[in-house]
Amino acid sequence: MTDTIFGQIARGEMEADIVYEDDLAVAFRDLNPQAPVHVLVIPRESMVDLNDAPEVEAATLGHLLQVCATVAKQEGLAEDGYRVVANTGDNGGQTVNHLHLHVLGGRAMLWPPG
Repeated sequence: MTDTIFGQIARGEMEADIVYEDDLAVAFRDLNPQAPVHVLVIPRESMVDLNDAPEVEAATLGHLLQVCATVAKQEGLAEDGYRVVANTGDNGGQTVNHLHLHVLGGRAMLWPPG
């Protein structure tokens, strides 16, 4: 497991405002929200980013997207819409080296995002 704050949350070593968890994933509120609803979805398994997720991890990646949809419904975002973002690497804006998906909603999202 990566020794990051997200790895510590995934292992239950650090507290977080958890909104969903199962054997494969944990979802919790972002401490620096960029929208009225901003939840991070992480795998319990250690993966740095999408580049670190080999083909055998397809089931885990699919599960993370399913968790994003579950969280969006739970948070009341499904009807009006929401955004799911995965930042990879420095130029992608990744700041924690543990794969994570952002579920953002509660307001209109602009495009392009960057």
